[in-house]
Amino acid sequence: MATKQEIEFTINPDGSVEIHPVGFKGKKCTEVTKEIEEALGIVKNVTYSSEYYQQEEEVHTTVKVGSDK
Repeated sequence: MATKQEIEFTINPDGSVEIHPVGFKGKKCTEVTKEIEEALGIVKNVTYSSEYYQQEEEVHTTVKVGSDK
């Protein structure tokens, strides 16, 4: 079963932004936030959750083309 994946943002009173990828396992979280971080500016601090150190889930999809006759 696939886990729901979200990206949560916290905008602090000083204008800094915190990005919290939720539901991503392994280094996938850094891949999905890379462009956002680059658009926002300089990254001052990175803290990894326990999910970062977990093995990424593999997703396999099979597509069957044609009829089932």
